[in-house]
Amino acid sequence: MENVYILQPVLSDDYAVLHEEAVALIESAGAAYAGTLYAKIREINPATFIGEGKLAELNELLRGLDVTVLFNGELSPSQTVNLSEGLEGKKVIDRTTLILDIFALRAESSEGKLQVELAQLRYLYPRLKGKGGALSRLGGGIGTRGPGETQLETDRRHIRSRIRALEEKLDRTEQRRDLLTKRRKKDGVRTIALVGYTNTGKSTLLNVLTGADVFVKDALFATLDPTSRRLEIDGMEFLLVDTVGFLQDLPHHLIDAFRSTLESALHCDLALVVCDASGASETQYRTTMQTLEDLGFSAPILLVMNKIDKLADGAGLPRDAVCISAKTGAGLDTLRKKIFEMLRDRFVEAELFFPYAQSAKYGALRPLISERAIEYADDGMRVRAVIPIEHAEKFRSYIVR
Repeated sequence: MENVYILQPVLSDDYAVLHEEAVALIESAGAAYAGTLYAKIREINPATFIGEGKLAELNELLRGLDVTVLFNGELSPSQTVNLSEGLEGKKVIDRTTLILDIFALRAESSEGKLQVELAQLRYLYPRLKGKGGALSRLGGGIGTRGPGETQLETDRRHIRSRIRALEEKLDRTEQRRDLLTKRRKKDGVRTIALVGYTNTGKSTLLNVLTGADVFVKDALFATLDPTSRRLEIDGMEFLLVDTVGFLQDLPHHLIDAFRSTLESALHCDLALVVCDASGASETQYRTTMQTLEDLGFSAPILLVMNKIDKLADGAGLPRDAVCISAKTGAGLDTLRKKIFEMLRDRFVEAELFFPYAQSAKYGALRPLISERAIEYADDGMRVRAVIPIEHAEKFRSYIVR
C-alpha cells in the first residue's frame, strides 16, 4: 500500500477542513496516510510554493522513507518538479492529481471513463514540458491511473489528438442526453436531483427513497456515475437522480469535465441539496451552491440535513432545512411531503366524468394521471385524479369539478 505524507499549506482559516478532506481522499484512493507537515505561507515561492527552509525541514523528516508527498493545493508544473528534486526525487502530487486518480478508480460507465481521461489529459498536457525525468520516476500508484505512463510519455501532438477525439465523443453523448432531457420534459417527467458535497449520504438517500441498490461506501467520490431511479410520492411518479459529489476547492476544469453528467441537476424541477448535519455543513452548503451557480443552475432547492442520528440534538441546524437520517429513516415522511408540496403547483387535482361510451378514451389518457379514486355510476365513471399541468388541457372537457 502506498504511503502518502501531506504537505499542508496554511493560507486561510479553513486549512483544517482541507486537511481533513485530504486524509479522506488518500484513504479513498486506497493509500495510507503517513503524516503531515504544516507550512504557514506568508509569500508564495514561485519555484517551490513553500520556502527553502520548509522544504529542507520536510526533506529531513522524510529522508530514507518510501512515501509519496501530497501537496494539499494546486502546483504549477515547475513547482512539482522542483519540489520533487528538493525531496531527493520523491514523487510529488497535488490535490487535483489525487482527485483525478480517485475519479479514474471510481468511473464505471463508458461516459464516466471518457470524462476522467479527458480531465486527466487536459490537466497533464501543460505539465509534460520538461518533465521527462520526473515522469520516469513516477512508477505505479497515485497519479498514474487512467491514461497511464505510456500515454504520458507519448508526444504532445498525439495527446492533443486524443483530447480532440474525447471531446468529440463526449459532444455526441451530450447531444443524446439533451434529446433525452427534452423528451422527459415533453412527457411531463418531474426530475428531482440529489446534489451536494461528496460523502453526505446522497446514494444512501436514493436507495432508501426508491428501494434501489446503488453502491454505498463511507468514502469520498464512492459513486461517480449518475444514477436515476423512479420515485413515487402520494401516487405521483418522479425521477430521482444522484449526481457526482462536490468538494471544496474542486478545480473548475474538473467541474467542466463532468458538466454533461451534471445536466440532470441543471435541468431538474427540484434539487435536494444534501449536507452532513454532523459535519462542516455550512462549508458543504456554500461549496455546493457556489458550484451550482458557476454551472448556471436556477431550479428551486430544498436543503436536506442528513445524518441527524449522529447528533445529540438538532440545535443550530437551519430552520428551513428538512432534517433526516437516511440510515435510520427518521424524517423521511416529512421529506416526501415537502417534496410534493414544492412540486404541487405542477399538478391539478380534479374530478373527471367519462361516459361509458368514452371508456376507450379514458384508457388512453389514464397513464397521464394519478388516479385517487374511481366510482362507477349508471351513466359513467367518476374519477378523482391528480393531473400534471401540461396534460390538463386534454382532460378539460371531462372535468366536472
